[in-house]
Amino acid sequence: MTERPKSEGAPEPALISSKSFESEARKETPNRQLAPGLYLVATPIGNLGDITLRALDVLRSADRIACEDTRQTQKLLNHFQIATPTLSCHEHNEHTRATELIQNMKAGKAVALVSDAGMPGVSDPGSLLVSAAVAAGVPVIPIPGANAALTALVASGLPAGEFFFLGFLPEKAGARRTRLETLAAAAGDHPRTLIFYEAPHRIGQTLADLETVWGAGLRVVLARELTKVHEEFLRGTVAEVRGALAARDRIRGEITLLVEAPPQARSSQADPDPARQRLSDRLAQLQSESGVDEREALKRLARAAGKPKSELYRELQRERGRRR
Repeated sequence: MTERPKSEGAPEPALISSKSFESEARKETPNRQLAPGLYLVATPIGNLGDITLRALDVLRSADRIACEDTRQTQKLLNHFQIATPTLSCHEHNEHTRATELIQNMKAGKAVALVSDAGMPGVSDPGSLLVSAAVAAGVPVIPIPGANAALTALVASGLPAGEFFFLGFLPEKAGARRTRLETLAAAAGDHPRTLIFYEAPHRIGQTLADLETVWGAGLRVVLARELTKVHEEFLRGTVAEVRGALAARDRIRGEITLLVEAPPQARSSQADPDPARQRLSDRLAQLQSESGVDEREALKRLARAAGKPKSELYRELQRERGRRR
């Protein structure tokens, strides 16, 4: 994949010493031959002390390590003095690698799969290889560990009883707004937490879209640089968080965005606020009251909203597409 909330460069130095982890791993789980299969190994999302003893054991004992980026993984391996051979397995070559690696595993090899950080397959390469391994009857063994979405959720203060991980929103503005509107329309009868990953250069526009779809009072939590030295949580309404970020010269780091999506009653399209009514309904009302055609009505609504007419036209087409 192209973007995800992982480290922009080398993992930051561990906030606690990792030497004790390494020595314990060697003492309690010395190198031994792993059973053939695919081992999905979670790696730290920032703090190297979050590696598990079991993960270290598997990385040392595997015959090969398939990496999203061999250069990034090598930094982790060097830190823990692990010499297992690596090879790349990313979004551009995963299909080809899957065939090769499954042949290796059927021949008795143990393959560890890692992404740059976190759990492989979660908004990262890996799902295709896992599916192919399952289809081929190759054992798939998860080695749990760090994950940005769950790490942010448990510290967010938002409801954790029902949550939905939705990965990255679409990059294009129109598609992103449509996705959020679809999520609002699918709201249940009680609040639920939605979890997204977002890039720093798009977070401002995403927050603006959230405010448009759900209103300025929507509760959100922005988690940035999780487990790293500059870890930060911004909690408040979407308007408050958006304002806090707008006051900064630059937004950097990996971002996990959590949204307390309101129940259907609050996000209903029947909202009496004209700005929240369906665009098609507002158009029809304006045409009826003023006797103008749709083109002129759209122009007047765009002027009143301070938006380009083309943006409202795209919104109208999306709305009509959903009703087909």
